[in-house]
Amino acid sequence: MPVSAFAWACYKLDMNTRTLAVFAAFALFVPAAAHAELPQGTKAPAFSAPGALAGKPFTFDLQAALKRGPVVLYFYPKAFTQGCTLEAHAFAENSGKFAQAGATVVGMSNDDIPTLQRFSTEECRDKFAVAAASKEVIKAYDVDLKAVGISTGYTKRTSYVINQAGKIVLVHSDMDYRDHVKLTLAAVQKIHGSH
Repeated sequence: MPVSAFAWACYKLDMNTRTLAVFAAFALFVPAAAHAELPQGTKAPAFSAPGALAGKPFTFDLQAALKRGPVVLYFYPKAFTQGCTLEAHAFAENSGKFAQAGATVVGMSNDDIPTLQRFSTEECRDKFAVAAASKEVIKAYDVDLKAVGISTGYTKRTSYVINQAGKIVLVHSDMDYRDHVKLTLAAVQKIHGSH
C-alpha cells in the first residue's frame, strides 16, 4: 500500500483504531535490540509518580508499596486504546486474586493526570491505580516504544513483578495484552505461596 493510501486509511479510522494502526506500523520498523527490558533478578529502580485511583489523584511510591507486598508494575502504551482497555479490564477482573496474593497492581503510561483519572474509573473500574510514567521512569525501566530508533512518546507493553526485596522476578514484554495478567498473577501467587 503506498504511503499516501496508508495515511488516508489511518485518517478515516477513529482515534483509538488510528493509534493502534500507528503502533502496528511502528512495529514494522522497531529493531530487535529495542526489545531489551530490564532482566529478571535486577533491582527495580525506585521512583514515585503522580497518578489516579478510583478517579482521585494520588502519588504512587514504589518503595512504600513494596513494604506492603509484591508489586505488579505494568506499562501500557495509551489509555483508552483497544488493547490497553482490554488489559485494564482483565487486571480489574482479577484484582481480588492479586489482593489475595498481597500484591499491588499499578498501570503506567505517559498519559496526563486528567486522562488517568478517567481511565482509573472507567476502564480500571476503581480496582487499581494508574500512574504517569515520566521520561526518567520510562528510561529506567527500558520501556520506551521506539520506531527506527526514535522515541514515539509511548511505552512498550511490558509487565514487571517486583518482590518485597525490590528484585524483578518476572518480565513479560509483548504488545499483545492477553498473557500479561495470567503471567503476573502466577508470579505473585508463587511469591505468596513461598511465605
